[in-house]
Amino acid sequence: KSIPAFLGEKDVLKVLQLMPGVQKGREGNAGIYVRGGGPDQNLLILDDAPVYNAYHLLGFFSVFNGDALKSVELTKGGFPARFGGRLSSVIEMQMKEGNREKLRGEGGIGILSARVALDGPLTKNKKMSFLFSGRRMYGDLFYRPFIPSNQDGGYYFYDANFKINYDFGQKDKLYLSSYLGQDKGFVEDNTTPETTKGQLYWGNSTATLRWNHLFSERLFANTSLIYSDYFFNTYLAKKTYQYDANNQKSLRKYELDYQSGIRDMGVKVDIDYLPNPEHTLKMGFQVTHHRFVPRSFSTVDIDSAANIFLNKLSIDPIDAVETGLYLEDTYRPLSNLRINAGLRWATFSSGQASYGGLEPRLSAAWTLPRDYALKASYATMNQFVHLLSNTGVGLPTDRWVPSTASVLPQQSRQIALGMAKDFPEKGITLTFEGYYKTMKNVVNLREGTSSLLNEDGLSSLLEGEKSNDLWQKQITQGTSWSNGYELMIQKKVGRFSGWLGYTLSWTKQQDPNLNGGKEFWAHYDRRHDFSLVGIYKASKRLTLSATWVYGTGNAITLAQSRYLTFANTPGVAYLQTSGGTAYDYGERNSFRAAAYHRLDLSVQLHRKMKKGHERTWEWSIYNVYGQKNPFFYDYASRQLPNGQSEKYLKQYSLFGFIPSFSYSFKF
Repeated sequence: KSIPAFLGEKDVLKVLQLMPGVQKGREGNAGIYVRGGGPDQNLLILDDAPVYNAYHLLGFFSVFNGDALKSVELTKGGFPARFGGRLSSVIEMQMKEGNREKLRGEGGIGILSARVALDGPLTKNKKMSFLFSGRRMYGDLFYRPFIPSNQDGGYYFYDANFKINYDFGQKDKLYLSSYLGQDKGFVEDNTTPETTKGQLYWGNSTATLRWNHLFSERLFANTSLIYSDYFFNTYLAKKTYQYDANNQKSLRKYELDYQSGIRDMGVKVDIDYLPNPEHTLKMGFQVTHHRFVPRSFSTVDIDSAANIFLNKLSIDPIDAVETGLYLEDTYRPLSNLRINAGLRWATFSSGQASYGGLEPRLSAAWTLPRDYALKASYATMNQFVHLLSNTGVGLPTDRWVPSTASVLPQQSRQIALGMAKDFPEKGITLTFEGYYKTMKNVVNLREGTSSLLNEDGLSSLLEGEKSNDLWQKQITQGTSWSNGYELMIQKKVGRFSGWLGYTLSWTKQQDPNLNGGKEFWAHYDRRHDFSLVGIYKASKRLTLSATWVYGTGNAITLAQSRYLTFANTPGVAYLQTSGGTAYDYGERNSFRAAAYHRLDLSVQLHRKMKKGHERTWEWSIYNVYGQKNPFFYDYASRQLPNGQSEKYLKQYSLFGFIPSFSYSFKF
């Protein structure tokens, strides 16, 4: 709550990325990496509904509007048995429930976006309340005046949260909440003789209907109906008009339509029972029906002169059912000792493949004299859904796919030990934790394949190969292990607050089909990850803040040498006909990108008005010293003084120095 808005936004995931053990992939990468796990190994829950893509604008903003959130809880070890389906973390978010007494509102407008939130009672008896929040980025409106009349293009995103609560009395409450968000980029060029129209859009929608029932003072239950849908679509259309020698006009038309996504529908029941002061029992089950669209791909290529229709392809969705049954007990044998023990049984069925497994969980926290505390945990997790990705730039073209007979579920085992020390007189808390995690059946794409449909895949489909067999052949699975140490020093009270976070970690992988079967550093292996956050309340009206982050560069694969190849053409000298260029890439992920670091500054000016109204003006700078952090690398050529040319490695960057201003209000 003490973190100032990020470029005018209350961005939850930006704050979580400053926590030890949590890292952002790199600039332009939409995803977070927790304790050596991939971006698909984090379970993000909004009012019980999973969210599969959590970012707008290449990871620059998250889809979660802080105006709508009541609480956020991150679990990266010692998972309670009630959570399952992912290997690395659980990020549980609860939306506000709406004020039953009076209408409240807040919002803001900045250079990049505008937002508004309202909540209040819907009935005079104060039994029913609502919450609404909305946000829109208006880059498309900002650039439109500078685009020629025969062209159009832009990018924007929007999201909205809505929630209604009804209190039936002391024993029953009903909640209906939903989220809807979408990103869209588009371009249109009507310049003749060729016209082009394209768009790229993706988004999430969720809905949860939850009934809370109190059976007695010791027993109550939550029953939820859950819906979640993530979709991605890209469309490209080109028209070219040509004239032959007789001035006859012909049309060449090409269309590409690519879609992918995942849709969930499920039911979840959670029961809490308090038999005595020493025990708190939780039990329940969840059933989820998944519908995957790993890839729906169609192309149309028509030449009006020859009247040729080349191909049109479509891929059927895949249905699967996932279940979870759990029991956990929080036991307090002593006033200073808490033990949470649980067991979860998870199953997954897709086509002719069925899987099941037990997931034991155990964690303990022991409070010691002189404000010391110790904690330890062990957890086994299974994951039945996987994200196929090799773009590395955060585009939503990555595909969600299920476990099948040939794609096994991922599994992790993690043990963690930690210590905490409070310094009450200074308002400082120090925490230190170490962990070791192993993962098996980690999903990777085979060398030479793509998360998009490549030329070989298109040829295979045209030859009649089953589409489901095709994407499964692109997958290879191996093992991964990660260990690390996390340190956090936090000051929570006083005019100056903030924290220092540091992570030292190692993450390696081994796959029989990659790197010759030898171990290699994971792409998101990061030796050092450092964050420093400071907030200074200079007065009641003025707040200053600064954030500095540093991270070791990611491990990537680059060509180390190249060779000219020659074709042996009959009747032609062997060295006279060039066949192309071959590259030697060496070992996988053997090159380190440059370190990532940046400094953000913010100044907030507050003004409290009558009747509790507030106004805030914020000036902020992202990447104050304009650090050019790596987005991707490529080889380029340059001329030498002797007239010859040479290849060199060129780094491309995405976000530089970005100033921002926003105005916020509350009433």
